[in-house]
Amino acid sequence: MEINTAIVLAILIPTLATVTNLLLRNHPNLRDGTTLLAAIETFALVLWLLNETDGTHSETLHIFSVMPGLDIAFHIEPLGLLFALVASGLWIVTHIYAIGYMRGNKEKNHTRFFACFSFAIAATLGIAFSANMFSLFIFYEVLTLSTYPLVAHKGTRDAKRGARTYLGVLIGTSIGLQLVAIVWTWLVAGTLDFTAGGILEGKIAGPMVMILLALYAFGIGKAALMPFHRWLPAAMVAPTPVSALLHAVAVVKAGVFTMLKVGVYIFGIDFLATTGASEWLMWLAGFSILAASVVAMTKDNLKARLAYSTVSQLSYITLGMALATSMGALGGGMHIAMHAMGKITLFMCAGAIYVATHKTEISDMTGLGKVMPFTFGAFLIGAVSIIGLPPFGGSWSKWLLMVGAADAGQQIMIAILMISSLLNVAYLMPIVGKGFFLAGDAKNKSMKISEAPLLCVLPPVLTAIGCLVLFFLASDLQEFLLPMVAGR
Repeated sequence: MEINTAIVLAILIPTLATVTNLLLRNHPNLRDGTTLLAAIETFALVLWLLNETDGTHSETLHIFSVMPGLDIAFHIEPLGLLFALVASGLWIVTHIYAIGYMRGNKEKNHTRFFACFSFAIAATLGIAFSANMFSLFIFYEVLTLSTYPLVAHKGTRDAKRGARTYLGVLIGTSIGLQLVAIVWTWLVAGTLDFTAGGILEGKIAGPMVMILLALYAFGIGKAALMPFHRWLPAAMVAPTPVSALLHAVAVVKAGVFTMLKVGVYIFGIDFLATTGASEWLMWLAGFSILAASVVAMTKDNLKARLAYSTVSQLSYITLGMALATSMGALGGGMHIAMHAMGKITLFMCAGAIYVATHKTEISDMTGLGKVMPFTFGAFLIGAVSIIGLPPFGGSWSKWLLMVGAADAGQQIMIAILMISSLLNVAYLMPIVGKGFFLAGDAKNKSMKISEAPLLCVLPPVLTAIGCLVLFFLASDLQEFLLPMVAGR
C-alpha cells in the first residue's frame, strides 16, 4: 500500500462509517460494532503511516486545484501525524465509552449521534493531513458543521441555545477573521503551503505582521482564546461523550493544532521572534491561562469546571507558539497529546458519575469515591497529569513550555505556568478529596460499591493508564516532533 492511498483511506473510512451508521440504524449492535471496526481500521492505518514515514515529511498528494496556489492537498509531517494518532486512537475508546453512556443513560437518536461523531473524525483527520492552509480551512469548517448536531443532541431549549452559541462563535470567527487572514496570506505570499520555516518572511513587515497574526489567533475560534471562548462552556449541554470529543479528540485540538501550524509553518518561529509580532499573543495566552483557572474554581457543576480548565490548558499550547522558540513549539505540540489523554479521562469520569448517580454538581459528590473507586481513581490520575506532576505525561509538556519561556527570557511566563499548576490543584483535587476522604450524605453512605456500566468505566481506566505510559514515551515523542522545528 502506498502512503498516499493510506492517507485517503484514513479519511475515507470514518466517512463511510457515517453512511453505515445511517444504513444500519435499525440494527444497533451491528451499527455500533461496524463503527468500532472502522475506528480500529483508521487507527491501524495511521500507525502504518507512522511506521512507513517515521513522521518525516512525505510527498504532497494533490486532490484537485481550485486555482493556482489553492489546492486540496494532503501530506505527512510530524505534528499532523501526532494529531492523527491522538484523534484516531482516542476515537476507539471514546466510541466504546459512548456506547455505554448512550445506552446506560437511555439517550435517544443514537444513529444520528454516531453518524455525526464518525463524520467529525473524518474532518479531524482531514485537518491533520492537510498540506496547506486552504485544505485545513475546508475541513475546519466541516468539523464545525458536523459537531453542531452533537451539541444540540438533547433537543432541549438549553441544548439549542448552547448549540447556537457554539455555531455562531466558531463560524463567525472563522469566516470573519480566519478567512480574511488566509486570503491576505495568499495575496502576499502567493502560496498557502505549510513550509518549514514559514512562507511570510520578506513578504510582509512592520505592524502588518502583528495584525495578520491577530486575525489568525482570534479567527481560530476553536483554540478558545479569550474573549472568544464562550462557545466552549456553552457546548457542555451536550452528552458527555460529545464533551470528550470536543475537549480531547477533535474540536479544541483542531484549534490549537491550527494555531501551531500557523505559527511554525506559515509565519515561522524565527520570523515571529525577529519581529516580536507574537509578544502580545504570549501575554494574552498567559492571561487566559490564569483567568480561566480562576473561573474554574468558582464552578460547582463538574463539566463546567472542566470546560474552563480546558480553556486554560489550550492557552498553554498557544503560549508555546507565541514564545517563538523551538522548545516552546515542541512543548505546545507535546501538550496536544498529554492534555488529550488527561482531559478525556476527566470527562469520561464525569459521565460515568452521571450515569451511575445522575449527579452533576461537585457539592453532591461527597463520599462517592468510596462507592465508585475505579471512576474516582481514574479521575485522580487524569487530574494529576493535567496538574503536571510526574510520573504522568502532563509533567513533560509543561516542563518544555517552561524551558521555552526561559529560552525566550520570559521569566514571568514561567511564573504564570507555575501558578497555573497550583490553580489546577485548587480546582481539581478537592473533587478527589470530597470523593475519597469526606463522609457523604445519608443517601451516599447507604450506597454499596456501584460503578457505572463497564463500557463507561473501562475507557477512562485505560486512558488513565495512558497518562502514565506517555510519561515514559516523552523523550521519543519529543524526538518525533523535532523535525517540526529543525528547518526553522
